[in-house]
Amino acid sequence: MESKENSISTKIVFLWGLLLFQLQALQLTSTSVALPGCLEQCGDVEIPYPFGIGRNCSMKGFTLNCTFSNGTYKPFLNNIEFLNISLSLGRARVTNTVSTQCYNATNGNVTYDNWHKNLTASPYRFSSTLNKFTTIGCMTLAYLTVSDMVNSYLSGCVSMCRSMENLSNGSCTGIGCCQTAIPQGIEYSRVHFDKNFNSSTTYNFSRCSYAAVVEEHAFKFNTSYITTGKLYRSKLPMVVDWAVRNKNCSEARQDMISYACVSDHSTCVDSANGPGYLCNCSEGFQGNPYLPHGCQDIDECANKDRSPCSGDCHNTQGGYRCSCPRGTHGDPYKGTCYSKLPPAAKLVIGICISLLIILIIMLCIHIILERRKLIKVKEENFQQHGGWLLLEEIRNRQGLAFKMFTEKELEQATNKFHKNNIIGHGSYGTVYKGILKDNHVVAIKRAKIINERQKKEFGKEMLILSQVNHRNIVKLLGCCLEVEVPMLVYEYISNGNLFQLIHGNGRRIYKSLETRLKIALESAEALAYLHSSASPPIIHGDVKSANILLDDHLMAKVSDFGASMLAPRDETQFVTLVQGTCGYLDPEYLQTCLLIDKSDVYSFGVVLLELLTGKKALRFEGTEREMSLSSSFLSAMKEGRFSELLDDQIKYDEDVERINEIAVLAKACLNVKGEDRPSMKEVAEELDRLKKMKQHTWEQHNHAEIESLLDNLSSYREEENTGFYSLEKKAMLSIEPGR
Repeated sequence: MESKENSISTKIVFLWGLLLFQLQALQLTSTSVALPGCLEQCGDVEIPYPFGIGRNCSMKGFTLNCTFSNGTYKPFLNNIEFLNISLSLGRARVTNTVSTQCYNATNGNVTYDNWHKNLTASPYRFSSTLNKFTTIGCMTLAYLTVSDMVNSYLSGCVSMCRSMENLSNGSCTGIGCCQTAIPQGIEYSRVHFDKNFNSSTTYNFSRCSYAAVVEEHAFKFNTSYITTGKLYRSKLPMVVDWAVRNKNCSEARQDMISYACVSDHSTCVDSANGPGYLCNCSEGFQGNPYLPHGCQDIDECANKDRSPCSGDCHNTQGGYRCSCPRGTHGDPYKGTCYSKLPPAAKLVIGICISLLIILIIMLCIHIILERRKLIKVKEENFQQHGGWLLLEEIRNRQGLAFKMFTEKELEQATNKFHKNNIIGHGSYGTVYKGILKDNHVVAIKRAKIINERQKKEFGKEMLILSQVNHRNIVKLLGCCLEVEVPMLVYEYISNGNLFQLIHGNGRRIYKSLETRLKIALESAEALAYLHSSASPPIIHGDVKSANILLDDHLMAKVSDFGASMLAPRDETQFVTLVQGTCGYLDPEYLQTCLLIDKSDVYSFGVVLLELLTGKKALRFEGTEREMSLSSSFLSAMKEGRFSELLDDQIKYDEDVERINEIAVLAKACLNVKGEDRPSMKEVAEELDRLKKMKQHTWEQHNHAEIESLLDNLSSYREEENTGFYSLEKKAMLSIEPGR
């Protein structure tokens, strides 16, 4: 009875062994990555042949040990741990020990723990594309000695820092961390430190320095590496390129006994890092090309991403074949398999397609007609605004820097006039910041309305305004006439305006009398040029501190003259509605509606008062007289208490005489009768005389003060949403939109 039981047990063991053998053979021909009977995995790392655990399971040079370390099994080559292995790329990620230099503050000694890696006579080479020689520390200079089969090289990397504040996580550009490339084909590396560099001056926060060849993308610098010493004798990932060495593909194929690409459907590829070759599966196959029958066919039909068949997919060796389903015809590779429809269905489909084509044609005709209509409207606008006359004059006058812009160009420059590009709002319109195709930054003024007289004379006026050329006047670069209301294009001035400088939010910025006088003089010279030198003369019509821009050197530039009036030649050109900004308006202009050059003089007098007092032209508190700066000033001058209105920053200025003379000039500008006011040319000459009274002292301090003003201006320009062409929304009220 016992003998019979033993016989049955023997048969069961034999059948189980036969089953295991068949399963093992099946696995070898399908998914196996290792030789039969060999470990395919050590811990979490897959071990594909030619690698193997033990000599009988690997190709020469690819033998690894599966060692129990830190609670799990890991593959090692001597003391080098393998993290993962790639068959197709011929790469392996391994660990590399970090070399260390530490300073002992107690005895002043420096200790070194230098490491080297010798891959000579092995299938491995240091990857030159994925690794970097990395140095970490303060006051550190580390060297890397490397060699290939013929030459040796020396490279170095310097890492410096003086305090913790200099360090930044993720930054490896020489401050606390330095990286440099390594050559190709390297099989030996040694790290050592320059003894003239150590942590003796930074030991209070950085006692040690580190260096190693590491995988670039796996290493991210952290400031704790400097302060905690966590890298001491630690290991970091490094990439090695491996190959079957000493022969290239053409040489290896001559010796079929040692040829490693043994699988059917495998190809040989020469190594890109040093001599040797790699094996890959042919296109349409996958698996391990180093094993017999290791490359298996890919079933493209099982993965729709691999085959674009719209019909039936038929897998073939190394590829696939498509066919349309039964009852259909067409091209299954292009996704066009159609069913064989009865005649009635074809007729219905034909009618639907015909209707669709007719609808598309009608839509195209509609779009073409609308485009022609739009083009016609643009041409009418262009002609109505005098565009052809202006264009002809531009062509005849060589060297005239004035451009006719299209609406499309200005839409592209402003991102279709997006609200984020708005830099100024006013009753006359909106100003946008634009960037032209040549990256030139401009300011584009989009007016709201234009009257019939301006339409007829616009082209002529643009021609005259385009010739205005003065260093203290914002340059008019061009215009767009193909829209209903023309758009003007100016040069872009980025440093704000005088209103912001005087009344800016936040803490006040100190502005000396000399700086105020300089800005006043430059503004007066610009207006004098418009009144006296332009042909015909130009009246600004809206002189105010918000329309006096400041460039990067605080040079004043008068703006918004492009919407001003040419000096009227007869009564038909007199304005019918009062325009301008309350607080700056000429009282005589309010009564007669006649805009003359002395109207600009009155408004400039108010700007002079703003510069002297630091107060706004119009306030909404106090008595009627106190609301108007000009009324308050004239009353104070009459009562002999003008000094009470002076800005605190210049109230106690020793140059009282010049302040009084400026006040007298402002009073003259504010005469009720225009004929009693000085001309802008006389105002500019008087300001020039006052400026020269203290010319030499001002020149010594001017540069330093301007630099200080520019630095401080940036602190509140961010808070001014209206931009450098803006109008004060509350303190300055425009009566009539458009000029």
